[in-house]
Amino acid sequence: MLDFQKIQFHEKEPVYIQIVKYLKRAIYLGDVQNGETLPSRREIAAQLQINPNTAQKAFRLMEEEHLIQTPKNAASIIQYDQNTLQQIQKEMTDDMIRGFVLMAKQNRLTLEQVQKDIQRLWTEEHTD
Repeated sequence: MLDFQKIQFHEKEPVYIQIVKYLKRAIYLGDVQNGETLPSRREIAAQLQINPNTAQKAFRLMEEEHLIQTPKNAASIIQYDQNTLQQIQKEMTDDMIRGFVLMAKQNRLTLEQVQKDIQRLWTEEHTD
């Protein structure tokens, strides 16, 4: 089951959106799978020490974005299709790159400089 207590909240966007993004990232990374259950809205509110209405907003948005389904009188389950997964992958990648491009432009780097540095660092850096 996804551990929502690992969320690191910040003040740049509403908490309920951060909760949805946390689930999207877990889906993107393969940390959760279709059919896994989520804690209840009340459990998440208690764990994160947030207003239950905030948890409810997060669940509503996750349902609208086709990330979860909540059958009547049952726990919410993670449920997404291939199109939703592709949309999450695009969204996560675009957000990361958009922030990088903005910083590069603010630093007055050219596209050619950035491409050259990315190529150099890509081959130098090792991730575990």
